[in-house]
Amino acid sequence: MTQNTSLSEGAARTPSAIDALAEQYVTDYLALHPDTATELGFAGHESEYSDFSPAGARADDELNARLLADLEALEPADETDRVTKAAMQERIGLEREIHATGRTELNNIASPAQGIRAVFDLMPTDTAEHWEHIAGRLENLPAALAGYTASLIASKESGHVAAQRQIDIVIEQARAHGTGDGFFPGLTARAQEADVVDAALAERIRSGAEAGAQAYRDFADALESELRPHAPEADAVGIEHYRLASRVFLGAEIDLEETYRWGQEELARLIAAQEADAERIKPGATIEEARAVLDADPERALKGTDALRAWMQRLSDEAVAAMKEHFEIPAPMDRLECMIAPTQEGGIYYTGPSDDFSRPGRMWWSVPAGEDEFTTWAETTTVYHEGVPGHHLQVATAMMNRANLNLWRRSFCWTSGHGEGWALYAERLMEELGFLDDPGDHLGMLDMQRMRAARVVFDIGYHCGFEMPESEGGGAWDPERGYAFLAKHLNISEGQRRFEFTRYLGWPGQAPAYKVGQRIWEQIRAEHEEREGADFDLRAFHTRALKLGSMGLDTLRDALA
Repeated sequence: MTQNTSLSEGAARTPSAIDALAEQYVTDYLALHPDTATELGFAGHESEYSDFSPAGARADDELNARLLADLEALEPADETDRVTKAAMQERIGLEREIHATGRTELNNIASPAQGIRAVFDLMPTDTAEHWEHIAGRLENLPAALAGYTASLIASKESGHVAAQRQIDIVIEQARAHGTGDGFFPGLTARAQEADVVDAALAERIRSGAEAGAQAYRDFADALESELRPHAPEADAVGIEHYRLASRVFLGAEIDLEETYRWGQEELARLIAAQEADAERIKPGATIEEARAVLDADPERALKGTDALRAWMQRLSDEAVAAMKEHFEIPAPMDRLECMIAPTQEGGIYYTGPSDDFSRPGRMWWSVPAGEDEFTTWAETTTVYHEGVPGHHLQVATAMMNRANLNLWRRSFCWTSGHGEGWALYAERLMEELGFLDDPGDHLGMLDMQRMRAARVVFDIGYHCGFEMPESEGGGAWDPERGYAFLAKHLNISEGQRRFEFTRYLGWPGQAPAYKVGQRIWEQIRAEHEEREGADFDLRAFHTRALKLGSMGLDTLRDALA
């Protein structure tokens, strides 16, 4: 079957047995993971949590095993089915491999320690019923954290404990939630100020918030007493586990040693390009001097988070309007909200729209405490990365393709190398289309590309035990030398840099998926350009690729071929 290259035209395909299996899998999964239902915007499980205990992990694995067995027995009815089957076998098969390791994730950014709290950020607060849902989830939060604690202890007993650094930062995060200016007191204050919340409901939320804050304090205590004494000081996971992690985040097999060398070459190329930009900004200037010139430019300065959010929204709106010439961006996917996150952890991230687009896609900035000055030249490319033509365009395009994709394909499957690789590719595309001709904005884009190349080198080299680059003096990686390396190449605030450093150490394989994913996206495009020659249509290539939805990159290459 040839898939339509328009979001708005073409008859819908008849759903197949494989589509029905995929849809049932999503239904069954969301019954086990009601907080994921909230993240995706599905009604019906607004107050519940996943079972984060060992029993919950076993239930997930049993569901995955059934799905793979049932899928193996079905023959694809068309090309869309063939891609669905390959994507599900690859993605869900890897979930079973991860489960078999006995590891329970704990890190500073993407573990249940953060997710149990973060789900509240996506819960609406417009009506009394919405606040009832929040109250119910607050009441269920202590049990969710208790289940997660039990899984961490079971992981410890099987020989897998997160490194001391990750445990320490999660203890700090957990205790911060219950302080006077932390998340839970803030949620209570918001409820008390909401016109739709009566006194009884406000008291219920206050009580639930206090219980939630106490649960996080208890969680921090359990980490300190049960896990910290058994935690290794070393952060590296070793090459064997890293190979598995790399496959999870890329959906592709790569040669780690070759990729490590390529990362060093790419880093050198980007530095040379930055030196050329510095010369454009101020003749004879170093990269650092050019940055100082840009930082001192009042036309590029933002003061305070309100100004940051307004600037993000304005630039995002302009990008959406401009990109309609190059992509299909119909309503309602042309709406994107820019937000300041209710945390101060240092990350910048995107959350997709609900399946019916009643909740729009959102770009979030978690600003570290004490930081209130920002420069537009450094962040322009980030808006393109998180919004359009980056994550929002990618996610929303797949979600709009109801005529061809089942729910698992359009909303449920996510692969970092595919998604983050596209977002980095999108930054370079904005350069190609002339939106980063300003030398300051271009230097900012190169700063972000340089950061992603540097963490290919750091992440692979550190975790796999490779020798440091000769330019860095060779020898073994260690935390101090690793941080010094990142400090040279990550032109972000100290708070953000510390957060990123800890993230790479605790989430092996994920950070390189950005730049390696970009490399694979660019390779796929180059293969099509070479094969199609003068007939190559870039807009059609992008539309066709994005309409497929997220999947492993090896599966994408095959699907597009």
